[in-house]
Amino acid sequence: MKKIVSITGLFVGLTFSALSYAQNATVAVAANFTKTIESVNEAFVKKHPEHHIKFSFGPTGKLFAQIKNGAPFDAFFAADEKRAKKTIEAGLGEADSYFVYAQGKIALYSAKYPVAKSPLEVLKQAQFNHLAIANPKTAPYGERAQAYLMKQGLYNGVKAKIVNGESIAHAFQYVATGNAEIGFVAMSQIVDPQSPIYQKGQYWVVPQADYQPINQGAVVTLRGKENAAIKDFMAFMKTPEAIKIIESYGYGVN
Repeated sequence: MKKIVSITGLFVGLTFSALSYAQNATVAVAANFTKTIESVNEAFVKKHPEHHIKFSFGPTGKLFAQIKNGAPFDAFFAADEKRAKKTIEAGLGEADSYFVYAQGKIALYSAKYPVAKSPLEVLKQAQFNHLAIANPKTAPYGERAQAYLMKQGLYNGVKAKIVNGESIAHAFQYVATGNAEIGFVAMSQIVDPQSPIYQKGQYWVVPQADYQPINQGAVVTLRGKENAAIKDFMAFMKTPEAIKIIESYGYGVN
């Protein structure tokens, strides 16, 4: 009888130990990385079915503001380095956890105009009614797109026709629904097979030498530093399997 009790106690102890490492987590993610991180998570849960991660998507600037105001996020995947590093500077993130998880690319898309062959001419002629861009004040993709237009001397000619989406996801919706005939979007939104514009219209990838790199930084918040799910997920993001998924969505990974 003592032997049976001992084995039972061992089994219960092992079960409790396994469950203690199973955790839930909530992660703030820049809108442009929505589909990508969902695909990465599908691969992650196959290796770590004990964990459950919930994602909250939005403009990087807005997500950062929420973290500063106490939003319960365990990690932050920003669309730039600035906000991720500011999370650390504000005493809200773990410095040792920071890393660049992807490098974004800007593309000019249109279902109506020949942007693949004559992108600058299309912008110069500005015959369209609306040009979609993510809000440059809150979205890095929008800030880079606006800076590119200024660098090329095209901004003043299209300024009156610009419609700002709150995030790159909203800017994408403008062109996907036809409410804007042309727009600067994330390359990842175009190459996604489930995208409503996949293999429709045409696009031109803005040379990365013409704008400041969109290095997207990730950081674990103080709230998530002891979370086993976050620890495992951040480690998985650096694996060849995850990197392959990220690159398949049009991002660069250094």
